[in-house]
Amino acid sequence: MSPQRNNEMNESSMKERFRSAKIPLVVVGLVFWVLAQSSEIAANTPLLQIGAASSIINNDIGNWVQGAGVPKRAAKIRDDLEANALYLSNGDTEVLLVSCDLAGLESSYAVRAREAMASASGIPARSILLSCTHTHGGPSVLKTNYLMPLDFEYLDRLEGWLVELAEEAVKSARPGKIGWGKGTAQIGFNRRVCWADGTHSMHGDTTRKDFAGLEGPDDPQHLALFAADENDKLISILYHNTTHPTVFYAAGIYSSDFIGEARDILREEFGQIPVLYLNGAQGDIAIQNQLKPGDESREEKLLRIGRLVVDETLRLYRDVKYHERPVLGHTYEDLQVEVRLPKPETLADARQVLAQIDAGKNIRGMTMIMAFGAVHLQDSYGDNPIDTLPIHVVRIGDVALTTQPCELFCQFGLDIKRRSPAPITAVVGLTDGYGGYCPTIYGILGGGYSGQPISWTRLEANAGYMIVESSGRMLNSLWRSDD
Repeated sequence: MSPQRNNEMNESSMKERFRSAKIPLVVVGLVFWVLAQSSEIAANTPLLQIGAASSIINNDIGNWVQGAGVPKRAAKIRDDLEANALYLSNGDTEVLLVSCDLAGLESSYAVRAREAMASASGIPARSILLSCTHTHGGPSVLKTNYLMPLDFEYLDRLEGWLVELAEEAVKSARPGKIGWGKGTAQIGFNRRVCWADGTHSMHGDTTRKDFAGLEGPDDPQHLALFAADENDKLISILYHNTTHPTVFYAAGIYSSDFIGEARDILREEFGQIPVLYLNGAQGDIAIQNQLKPGDESREEKLLRIGRLVVDETLRLYRDVKYHERPVLGHTYEDLQVEVRLPKPETLADARQVLAQIDAGKNIRGMTMIMAFGAVHLQDSYGDNPIDTLPIHVVRIGDVALTTQPCELFCQFGLDIKRRSPAPITAVVGLTDGYGGYCPTIYGILGGGYSGQPISWTRLEANAGYMIVESSGRMLNSLWRSDD
């Protein structure tokens, strides 16, 4: 039976029911007019176009591995580093979401890469959202260690890979549909430890008598998006959760961490599809539970977390409902914030430490990190203490993705969600640049690493609160304008 004939029969049956109920004909006519208009609007809404692509972005063995405190060269590649992309378009709005297995990308480089990707693919540069997973097993792409240079040769090659990735994702676009689900997977725990004297530290022995509690919350929300073609075959999976991927920190190997393990398991299930991981407000979040330290090996931890992520993603997939014409929206603004500079006495002490290192003294660890961070901050922002943070909001049906370039403390992510009108909101960090840690006032008062001013904890005390305000305003504006 044709759809038209079926609709005619349904309409005839409904009219007969209205007559039996003695509903006035003018009301009956109004009801069917509204239904007809709704059907016409739905029919005229463009189908979603979906494209996806994946690229291996490995570096050469023997080059530096990202890590603030432990400068090491890679002795091997444990698993592939990848860049994965998901392209969505409804004719009016298009976005390209990219997830790279890297610690982060400096803001100036992100601008350069997006512009090159835009030129090659035809997408507006500001419609490209370039995110990093924050694996600590990638190449040296953020300057956080005095003794470890940035790998500019690798960054040049990476730009070429990203350009090809964007081209492939857009060219592969075809009619499709997308579904989503929200669950829970606890892969991150707050790592800011408070002590009785009022100081705070990243990590610490919480069995000590002077342990005073954790500084902030964590966020176990797990989001999964499933992009499929018209025959329900998966094109790509995107998932989001919140933690620091540091299983192989200081191991001297290249690894995408649990992200690669989860990707491999999902591909065993669905084939070689692009799989994107977007990290959350993870500035004060770690894989290790500070209150319940374990004795797992690196491999055991990686396998457990990878499996945990996959199991929740597959559980959500079993109940997925696809949408061929979801609302697709995108807006952004560039938020300008002031930069905190080091105190003159702190800067003088830091320069003295670096001079001692230059003279051959073996000063390493946190002393070297904090000294270099202070000097690098002054050298980079002393003449113009202003930073620009790109804030984006993307709407995909019931899902809101709000992005920013920082290692945002978890409380800010929860605050953004509380102000969001979306049924599901994911707060995504390390996107379109690197703004460093963005601590709460508690973090700044507690001091220490990620609290006091260094190059990658440089933003003014109100920066996180400004990000919350900006995100909340755009979320509500975008959501209500499309309702």
